[in-house]
Amino acid sequence: VDMSLAVRSPGSTLKPFIYGLGFEDGLIHPETMIEDRPVRFGSYAPENFDLSFQGTVTVRRALQMSLNVPAVVTLEAIRASRLTARLSDAGLKLALPKGEVPGLAMGLGGVGVTLLDLTAVYAGLARGGNTVALIERRDDAMSNAAPRRLLDPVAAWYVGNILLGTPPPENAAGGRIAYKTGTSYGYRDAWSVGFDGKRTIGVWVGRPDGAPIPGLIGRGAAA
Repeated sequence: VDMSLAVRSPGSTLKPFIYGLGFEDGLIHPETMIEDRPVRFGSYAPENFDLSFQGTVTVRRALQMSLNVPAVVTLEAIRASRLTARLSDAGLKLALPKGEVPGLAMGLGGVGVTLLDLTAVYAGLARGGNTVALIERRDDAMSNAAPRRLLDPVAAWYVGNILLGTPPPENAAGGRIAYKTGTSYGYRDAWSVGFDGKRTIGVWVGRPDGAPIPGLIGRGAAA
């Protein structure tokens, strides 16, 4: 049973790519001030994990704290369909419910991904914005595949620099790693994906049957 190929909700792990496209478009900069306050998009009203709001913060801080409202506001500006297309072109297959189209909820985990694909696009951040196909064997034909564009180099560097400043988990063993955590709705999936310049590592924790695990969060269970 290979859970690296299972389709699961990514929680907040797609947020770096939302901001990355915002950087690429020139809409925002890491030090741009952005609002984390109650907001409604039609019937959709995103809230933060702790149900509080931080007010005015920098984009850098918003990503490091994994605030939900700034990410959704940025996603609305860059368009969910464009994020979907860019991630798909870079090799991250996104699974949506039948008949559904990409929407703002995808920024908070409302879409399905595999651990293998998600780790590959994080490796793309470490590689200056270009993804390469993962291989299991040296003679795999995919090893000769051309790199795919994920983000422009400056945007990828901004994202990596921000994630490098994310406070380490309490049980960190030392060293510096740019990483992002995620927790899916209902405590079904805990994620941590990051890179240190030599390796990219993705961790998923959960139950194969999709049952919730009370208190399961990315920072505590996966990071």
